[in-house]
Amino acid sequence: MKSLLLIPAIAAAFALSGCVVTPPTVRPAYVAPPGVVYVEPTYASPGPGWAWEYHAHYGWGWHHPQYGWHRGWH
Repeated sequence: MKSLLLIPAIAAAFALSGCVVTPPTVRPAYVAPPGVVYVEPTYASPGPGWAWEYHAHYGWGWHHPQYGWHRGWH
């Protein structure tokens, strides 16, 4: 019976502990270089790990740190 009375006390202690969790700061995944106009992707990401980035010669495209540029860019 004592354990049933302890549960609300523990819940109250957690609720009033003063711990505040804030959401992480939202930053854009990639910022266009100066003088470059941002172009949104025209198709979905090829999979996990791909990022929409700017290439100086080819323009905007999906890039993966291990696999390189999507659709054969080098």
